[in-house]
Amino acid sequence: MPTNLLRNRQKPSTPAAAGRERHAIARRRVTIAAGRVRIRAELLDTPTARRIFAALPIHSTAETWGESIHFEVPVESGRERGARIEAALGDICFWPADGRVILGFGPTPISRPGEIRLPQPCNVWARALDDVSGLRRVTPGEKVAITLDPP
Repeated sequence: MPTNLLRNRQKPSTPAAAGRERHAIARRRVTIAAGRVRIRAELLDTPTARRIFAALPIHSTAETWGESIHFEVPVESGRERGARIEAALGDICFWPADGRVILGFGPTPISRPGEIRLPQPCNVWARALDDVSGLRRVTPGEKVAITLDPP
């Protein structure tokens, strides 16, 4: 597991700089466009969110798995302590083992009734600000982009 990626991140020079960096990331918003569906999301204060933010804009191709979409991203990040196998509606996750973003909006093939079960523990790096149920209209092969929202 590539936990050395989490350990080797650059640390801000002062505690005040660290606080400003965390505040700037937490207020950052992105738009995820998949086919004709657009979802705004707010980044959380996590190492994975910082890595994805640094890689923006990201362009990929959607794949579906039950009531979820996932797509490759050019980001590497190890599994974080808060990684979860069960997502809440609106969670935007990073699947460390496959280098993919995964957005669940309903049951997946391995879900139990009433849950959104991910294939493996995933890092939650953002929360959707819009209704994610529109992702049902996304079909495999459609273009996906993650872009920074203007301030």
